[in-house]
Amino acid sequence: MQEPLPQEYYELLEDLQAADFVLVELTLYLDTHPWDLAAINQFNQYAQYRQQAKVTFESKFGPLQQYGNSYADEKWSWNNSPWPWQV
Repeated sequence: MQEPLPQEYYELLEDLQAADFVLVELTLYLDTHPWDLAAINQFNQYAQYRQQAKVTFESKFGPLQQYGNSYADEKWSWNNSPWPWQV
């Protein structure tokens, strides 16, 4: 039986999901409004925030993605579950 995950795991994962949602919505908007500099700046801010949140999550709980999208640690923790899509 697996130990319960700390609350921080869920909070960080929710932050990542929220940033992903904003980035998808801004991408769709910018597809039809490519001249909107405020939206481009907001997109870049969220992209940077998302990258920092990913680094924070992975430093505490292991990789989020595979195939070179996340770095491997010295223990090859990728096979440790639960994976983010399992919670």
